[in-house]
Amino acid sequence: MTAFVHRFRALPLRTRLALLVTTAVAVAVAAVAAACWFVTRQQLEDQLDSSLRSSKVDPTYLSKLYDYCRGTTALPPRPFAGKYTVQLFDSQGTVCISPGVSPLPVSAADMAVVDQDEPDALHSARAENGTRMRVYTYPLVQVTQLPSGTTGRIAVSIARPLSEIDDPLSTLAWVLLAVSGIGVVGAGAAGLWVARTGLRPVDELTEAVEHVARTEDLTVRIPVEGEDEIARLSRSFNSMTASLASSRDRQAQLIADAGHELRTPLTSLRTNIELLARSDDTGRAIPPDDRRALMTSVKAQMTELASLIGDLQELARPDAATPGPLQVVALHDIADTALERARLRGPELTIRADLTPWYVRAEPAALERAVVNVLDNAVKFSPPHGTIEVVLRDGELTVRDHGPGIPAEDLPHVFERFWRSPSARQLPGSGLGLSIVARTVQAAGGTVSLRRPAPDEGDDGAAGYGTVASIRLPGAPHPPPGL
Repeated sequence: MTAFVHRFRALPLRTRLALLVTTAVAVAVAAVAAACWFVTRQQLEDQLDSSLRSSKVDPTYLSKLYDYCRGTTALPPRPFAGKYTVQLFDSQGTVCISPGVSPLPVSAADMAVVDQDEPDALHSARAENGTRMRVYTYPLVQVTQLPSGTTGRIAVSIARPLSEIDDPLSTLAWVLLAVSGIGVVGAGAAGLWVARTGLRPVDELTEAVEHVARTEDLTVRIPVEGEDEIARLSRSFNSMTASLASSRDRQAQLIADAGHELRTPLTSLRTNIELLARSDDTGRAIPPDDRRALMTSVKAQMTELASLIGDLQELARPDAATPGPLQVVALHDIADTALERARLRGPELTIRADLTPWYVRAEPAALERAVVNVLDNAVKFSPPHGTIEVVLRDGELTVRDHGPGIPAEDLPHVFERFWRSPSARQLPGSGLGLSIVARTVQAAGGTVSLRRPAPDEGDDGAAGYGTVASIRLPGAPHPPPGL
């Protein structure tokens, strides 16, 4: 059985579907044909039995047959009309029948009738010549003297050959067999046609997948018709290829943008290093102040390169690996740690914080980096001796600076990779910080936004200026039990 299943599964799908359809139709046709045959046989048997029960044997014929069996007349009676066979028998089992007619065996059921134990009997029997007969026996209530010299009751058996049923049933069986064979063959052909027609979209899908694997052409689309499972599969494939194409385009754009961003510090770094190398090669010393400025520039450019590469690694990590596991963390503690780093980077700035407890489910390291990036932006764009307000209340962390702010037309682009406003292009940075923030916050189920402060915000004369960064994360003011 296992070998058969393996061989069956090795067949093409359309062949398996055609075989399954053919088998199902064959079983259904066989069941219907068998039911038809058995019902017809039962109907014919019932009709034959009813005909035997309603048959009336001519009393004159019985009298002549009885006289012939007693030997009172030498002339046998004429055969009974039709295909009926009629015989008499007594309680001793002695049979009286016309000459030339094959007698029927007297069964126990027949003897029960002649002994008046049963009113009548209906059964099948085989005559001495081998003919199968349907026999109906009923009593003649009279005392007679039989050729054997005995007296007793006599019963009459009237029979008809079962060939009246068997011949039509045989013909019907052959007709049903022929019709069933034609039906099964037709079902097989129809099943194969249906399988080919139904699987044509699958063939198209297979060809499309093979084309994509061969050419890496993700612009291939499969026509979608209808609302069935095949149409759903086609839509899913089209959606998958569109997503892959979009992912590849974003990857190419990321590489192009990264190359563009790396080119500027690398070019400047190369120029400075060449100046230092030429000074050593020619023996012409660079003035100490200029040399010190060159070394400071080299260090700054190396720091910028390291920061850019780190941001690229952080931004590319979700595309290359599964993000780390989410944990319940205290957002207020993370914000407090980030504030300490921000105060180190902007010692001349005033940073006011109001942090209420709030616990969220996120990746701790990624969330801390996101908060640090937001605070770094506030430090970077704050004016000298400026003020930064940090508030955490009801799951919303807001960071407000009093710098030049972001123009309204630039706000829709602030979370795009490598995007930097014209006013920030001269400042250090890669343009990836807010992209990392958006990715981290969305992974934790939250939202992030940047906006200009409303006119009624602020109390230091700088209302309406600067930027308000808002991070909202779902959570609770108390840690879950057992933490």
